Amino acid sequence: MGAFYTAETFTATRNVFRLISRVKTEALAALEEELAKDPEVSALEVTAAQYVIIATLAEQEAFSSAQLCKFFSYDAGAMTRMVDRLEAKGLVRRERDSEDRRLVNLELTESGKALFPKMKLLSMQVQNRFLVGLSQQEVQQLEKTLQKILANT
Repeated sequence: MGAFYTAETFTATRNVFRLISRVKTEALAALEEELAKDPEVSALEVTAAQYVIIATLAEQEAFSSAQLCKFFSYDAGAMTRMVDRLEAKGLVRRERDSEDRRLVNLELTESGKALFPKMKLLSMQVQNRFLVGLSQQEVQQLEKTLQKILANT
């Protein structure tokens, strides 16, 4: 297959990656608002970025800060600060790996596990709001298309 964009058709402000970036920015801002409205979540001052970390740990897509860094393209220092804040809020804990003491795994605390379903529901509501006007088939196709794009990385 040839290139999709050409020098004549490509613009820096209206292309697939720019649109994906804008959707991500708007979605995180909307999630931030929803998290702030919920009394239980707002009491802990959980941000959208922190929710994404909690969700990734809850759904066991990553187990360490290093894996989270790769998953989200964060630098190690930023991730350490994020995990420090989640640990201070009592939502995440660090545990030495039982087989390799050099490794530190992350896991949700009981409080983190208890709060996750509520945050997941808020995230789902935001996503459903963003997807209004799309059919089930369009959303499934969009998911497949984005997975194909990710497979090219």
